[in-house]
Amino acid sequence: MNAAAPSRRPLLARLRARLFHGYFLLSRPMTLGVRGVVHDKEGNSVFLIRHTYVPGWHLPGGGVEIGETMLEALAREVREEGNIELGAPPRLLSVHLNRQASRRDHVALYLIETFRQAGPKRPDREIAESGFFPLNALPQATTPATLRRIAEVFEGVPPSPYW
Repeated sequence: MNAAAPSRRPLLARLRARLFHGYFLLSRPMTLGVRGVVHDKEGNSVFLIRHTYVPGWHLPGGGVEIGETMLEALAREVREEGNIELGAPPRLLSVHLNRQASRRDHVALYLIETFRQAGPKRPDREIAESGFFPLNALPQATTPATLRRIAEVFEGVPPSPYW
């Protein structure tokens, strides 16, 4: 492996993410996404994922497809990204404008406290790593937006209108 490969990977990952966002802007002028705070009350931990194509640890979630409700999208995303099945309807906490993605992207944040995980999520083309992390020991590379959402949910910080 040459020495240049590690420095190019983040650039390629950013380029790939930009291409995905560009495609979604062309195919969907207004985009809507969902994210879930999957909270294990017993362990006082939250489920986070690390993608293969963007840096940092994130809350699970993704885009709402045409003809799909936000709850259907959330259930699909946490199942795909974490082998997590909802046990009860999650609670809608807030909706944010995601200016990092575009001026037209909105994200709905849900709290999931009743769930079952069928087994650990194995890495694949989209998810490099995932797991439950204690609220007082989140991974160092947790994204600022994820940290803000966690502070809003568990520390009483007022929700920001922006992701």
